Amino acid sequence: MKDILSLIKEKRLFFDGGMGSMLQKRGLKPGEPPENWNLDHPDIIEDIHRQYLIAGANIITTNTFGVNSLKHDNYEELIISAIKCAKRAASSFDEAFVAFDIGPLGKFLKPIGDLPFEDAVEIFSNSVRVAYREGVDLIIIETMTDSYETKAAVLAAKENSNLPIFVTNVYDEYGKTLTGSTPESMISMLEGLKVDAVGINCSLGPDKMIPIIKRIYDCSSLPILCNPNAGLPSIVDGKPHYSLTPDEFADYAVVLAQNGANILGGCCGTNPEYIAKTVEKTKNIPLNSISKKGMCVVSSYAQCIEIKKYPLLIGERINPTGKPKFKQALKEQNINYILDQGLMQIDNGAHILDVNVGLPEIDESTMLADVVSALQSVSDVPLQLDSNNPVALENAMRIYNGKPMINSVNGDSETMERIFPLVRKYGGVVIALTLDHNGIPNTAHERVKIAERIVNKALEFGIEKHEIVFDPLALTVATDPNNATITLETVKALHELGYKTSLGISNVSFGMPNRNEINIPFFANALLNGLSCAIINPNSSAMISVHKSFVDYIDNKISLDEYHNIVKQLQNPTIVDTKTTDVSIADISLKELIIKGLTEKVLEKTRHLLIENNPLEIIDLEIIPALNEVSEAFEKQTLYLPQLLNSAECSNRAFSLIKESMPTSDDNGKSVILATVKGDIHDIGKNIVRLLLESYGFKVYDLGKDVDPLDILDAVKKYNCNFVALSALMTTTLPSMEKTISLLKDYNDNIKVMVGGAVLTEEYSKIIGADYYGKDAISAVRSTQKHYSN
Repeated sequence: MKDILSLIKEKRLFFDGGMGSMLQKRGLKPGEPPENWNLDHPDIIEDIHRQYLIAGANIITTNTFGVNSLKHDNYEELIISAIKCAKRAASSFDEAFVAFDIGPLGKFLKPIGDLPFEDAVEIFSNSVRVAYREGVDLIIIETMTDSYETKAAVLAAKENSNLPIFVTNVYDEYGKTLTGSTPESMISMLEGLKVDAVGINCSLGPDKMIPIIKRIYDCSSLPILCNPNAGLPSIVDGKPHYSLTPDEFADYAVVLAQNGANILGGCCGTNPEYIAKTVEKTKNIPLNSISKKGMCVVSSYAQCIEIKKYPLLIGERINPTGKPKFKQALKEQNINYILDQGLMQIDNGAHILDVNVGLPEIDESTMLADVVSALQSVSDVPLQLDSNNPVALENAMRIYNGKPMINSVNGDSETMERIFPLVRKYGGVVIALTLDHNGIPNTAHERVKIAERIVNKALEFGIEKHEIVFDPLALTVATDPNNATITLETVKALHELGYKTSLGISNVSFGMPNRNEINIPFFANALLNGLSCAIINPNSSAMISVHKSFVDYIDNKISLDEYHNIVKQLQNPTIVDTKTTDVSIADISLKELIIKGLTEKVLEKTRHLLIENNPLEIIDLEIIPALNEVSEAFEKQTLYLPQLLNSAECSNRAFSLIKESMPTSDDNGKSVILATVKGDIHDIGKNIVRLLLESYGFKVYDLGKDVDPLDILDAVKKYNCNFVALSALMTTTLPSMEKTISLLKDYNDNIKVMVGGAVLTEEYSKIIGADYYGKDAISAVRSTQKHYSN
């Protein structure tokens, strides 16, 4: 039998469908963990696998989606039994591959959750080690809603096996994961990590996946797989029912195949008939070409930026060189000062932030990772990791949530051999300096030759030309007036050869007076010569104006003469440029600090305000407006879940301080009982809702997960609370939600119930008797506010 990576290039392959859907028909009880059947009913698990293979599936997934060492003490036993069931089923088929199924852990990783990144990697590693030992053919990491958890699972798979790795994520109808990743940002990270196939599964029916598959195909150089649900779920006669028939599902699969998906299968609600119909209708559709897109992209968890038409601005302020205050902040481990520098540059137009914390007096390997983690908790801008210390770089690259820029290597073989293996493992766009062991050449021709040697060396490590950005080195004109000309000639020569370029602009004027008179025309001419990225001070209004004018020029909004005139005016020494200043806490409102998610400054500002202000006024005039603004931005998708939760946590901390000075009741009678229903062990969504409700000042009684209906009723009586919020993630636990609502309403019809969760719809919420439907955390807050305003 051919290996699966070879086969992907030759023919369309098919995954199986939903294991849970099949087990429900065989007697799986609501809330019963499907993985327990690996031990209790292995014959049924094996039979289900066999049915999918008979239907035409080439790849069957082990019944291990919910198995890990965090949830099960006997995880090894469950995994081994699951793999044996799948392998027995596959043994009688000529072309059948067993995929070890890895699902989410059910916890958010730090900084938005409480699970450390390396703990998540180790939990996934525990499972991978068992699966690899048992001889599976590949690993499928599926239903991931968070890019950071996705990365943890991929690293575990890479570090504990040499198996092919397929990854599918869950996107909503707007093309976003729960934590705000786009298909483009996710694919850039996964391609950097060298996975073997990417795609989408669950959450949506196949019709809603079509535009997302198109987006993935446009940016991916890898095979694409798609495992949709059988439409939207509902409950009919107490059992889950999906809206699409097998024929309707397969018709959509045809469109998915035509738009990029070379590997097809099913997820929730799909049984062997769905797979058989899909195979029948799509097996002869020509394969989509799997071609290298050659895109030079960097990404954060939420943004993917291509270095292409428009030159990018890289903020230079997070760097101790020539900055006494920054050096002091590093020595004192003052992360807040560094965050201020980062956020100020973003506000002023930086597309990427350079992060350099190299000081002999500090532990750079720890500090770089700490600063990267802190910056990613308050912004979604990609970062450039700037260090020649391979230990520091690896620590930062490992925990970086996306695909970073790596600054830097040069033409010296020793440097490349230290850094390129890290880029091969973790992914990244490399900044390469055009110098080598002989120093910096004096001609553009010689610098280009070094660039070409770097490209050839990079290819040995699997790093391609488009993943390298060259820095031709801006040397100061203080030592040689020709330095600027040589650099500009090198930029032009590299650009004409198809290479991307980057420059530290201010280096050209080092040691000179009136530096802007040199920096501005040098920057302007570098852009005209094809510069791709400029490392500048974004807090300089003149430099930002040069960039804006150049963008207007290439967009044909102004002429070349007008561009030159603007640059000449900006050089006028009588024009006072904006300077970088340190902003006092007194000059920033509490509202702004909450929106930015700066926890320590929020606490400092709250203490300051409490000296002379009424506590309730602080809540009404600062905290609630901040939360409303953040919530509106989240609803408009200009801000994402990590930032939303960060701001909510900040407001909670401020509330805690304020409550200490308020003798009155903390909730003023506005309370909510919150629970994940019986049989459902997922509580990520519930925990998000709790945090937001608390940040708005509601008293929340969180009963946890897998909560019996009678326990929820007892809580209603105990806390004298008539508003209950219920969560469910699995279709198998929807009957439990309906039972809970019925019990509450029978006790007291005045009890109002809000429901939410990935498997719910507004229509279904009405059918089961709920009063409110919380589509997401923000709508849950809105519904609670509406309830208490009536």
